[in-house]
Amino acid sequence: MTQSLIVGLGGFVGSILRYQLSGLILHHSQGWRFPLNTFAVNILGCLAIGVLAGLAERHEMVSADTRLFLFTGLLGGFTTFSAFTYEGVLLFRQGEPFIALLYAFLSVLVGFGVVWLAIRILSPGNQ
Repeated sequence: MTQSLIVGLGGFVGSILRYQLSGLILHHSQGWRFPLNTFAVNILGCLAIGVLAGLAERHEMVSADTRLFLFTGLLGGFTTFSAFTYEGVLLFRQGEPFIALLYAFLSVLVGFGVVWLAIRILSPGNQ
């Protein structure tokens, strides 16, 4: 139960940060065809998870609860894209480049596919 609360608190903070930052960027990029707000949040989340993972590995001073709060909660609430890229990098580092590339390719392809299919099935007029 305590671990769920740690993750929930981190997710609460991360979601609010994503909402605030995304809104700020959207305000300054209105009219752009490129979704800069989501792109920036995803890239910032990737940078954050990389920095935190590197520090955790180098200094070995991050407790399991702190990892849950930061990685699963805060960054999970901020963007799950950071977890996706971190897992892909771990696969590369573990000597599994084929699995890493397959994971990335299938995640994007299947993700696009199921969103498109769900919208097509559920939207009025099946657009």
